[in-house]
Amino acid sequence: MASPDGIYPGNIYLFRHGETEWSLSGQHTGTTDLPLLPEGEAAARELADVLRKHRFQRVLVSPLQRARRTAELAGLGDFEVEPLLREWDYGAYEGITTKQISAEIGHPWEVFVDGVKPGVTPGETVEEVSARAQQVIDKVWPDLEHGDVALFGHGHALRVLTATYLGLDPRFGQNLVLDAGSMSVLTHHRSTRCIGMFNLSPWRLLSD
Repeated sequence: MASPDGIYPGNIYLFRHGETEWSLSGQHTGTTDLPLLPEGEAAARELADVLRKHRFQRVLVSPLQRARRTAELAGLGDFEVEPLLREWDYGAYEGITTKQISAEIGHPWEVFVDGVKPGVTPGETVEEVSARAQQVIDKVWPDLEHGDVALFGHGHALRVLTATYLGLDPRFGQNLVLDAGSMSVLTHHRSTRCIGMFNLSPWRLLSD
């Protein structure tokens, strides 16, 4: 049941997949289906300790193995694969670093501002990524009436989803940092959509 101000009680938990070879090197990983590094798997297992007692109404996961494996190791293996949660299609910039792209175009490159160009795949605009994000939000919104929802995905796409959830220009995602293996929570204060917490690495809280 919704609260007196008409807002559902549930929150949207965002999980960026654990570390991969390319996330560690800074290479843009959109459609390339890389596995987690051992460090990424270890972080996801530690995340399971944090989430053990938490119940989610629904868990949606990107089809790419780095997100699926993170969800499995975090103890949330009963999930739905959601293609809309895939990472930004970087087109010709797939597999290369920001430094290399900047050298190619002759000035500092920022995906939220400069976008991408077609390559083996056509690439996406920030508006197209935001449109996908809105579809995800619309899909899980009714579930929030009953509790929390978990989304396992990717750095840039989840940053755009956050901006979209807040009702901001998707380019606001440029101002957010989302590390590999992190957890964030999208919530609300009365009728205003808010960030409850962002870019937390909960397993670090368990370190001595």
